[in-house]
Amino acid sequence: MSEFWLYFKLGLEHVLDWQAYDHILFLIVLCAAYTFSAWKRLLLLVTLFTLGHTISLLMANYSVVSVSAKWIEFLIPITILIAAIFNLFTAGKEKKLEKLGLFYIVTVFFGLIHGFGFASYYKMINDSNEMLPLLEFALGVEVAQIIVVLLVLIFAFICQMIFRFNKRDWVLVVSSIVIGMVIPMIINNWIF
Repeated sequence: MSEFWLYFKLGLEHVLDWQAYDHILFLIVLCAAYTFSAWKRLLLLVTLFTLGHTISLLMANYSVVSVSAKWIEFLIPITILIAAIFNLFTAGKEKKLEKLGLFYIVTVFFGLIHGFGFASYYKMINDSNEMLPLLEFALGVEVAQIIVVLLVLIFAFICQMIFRFNKRDWVLVVSSIVIGMVIPMIINNWIF
């Protein structure tokens, strides 16, 4: 297997790993309020998340920043909880924060946190400090995230068009389910 496919596949598996589903939960709440008609904005959000994720891996790989794994394991579910709560308070309303760009900045920041969660493992498998494997991994992450987003959008379309969920109810239900799944993660990683 070529090195490209090795790191690309690792990026895919990083996101699509059902045993480490925190990444998927974040993507679900990130795109819960969107439909196919907003695909450009959603693609931008996913790419910004990947950018943040890649920057944190880059900083950790070159020992620019070192963050305690305990803090990261606690902060990852907190970012998911914040995104889900944001959805609860803005369901059915125009997202004014997006117009201000704050939503995009927060998405990059959350990507940074999630990237640090994988940094120590990535550093172990890529001890060469080369940039290309990191970009190959990031491409795999991006493709996997797009797959998850497409699946969520298809499921949302089915629920909203066939089963007649209105968009607001869809966002509320999905975000509430994610909150219910993320609270045990927060409790298990509690650091205070």
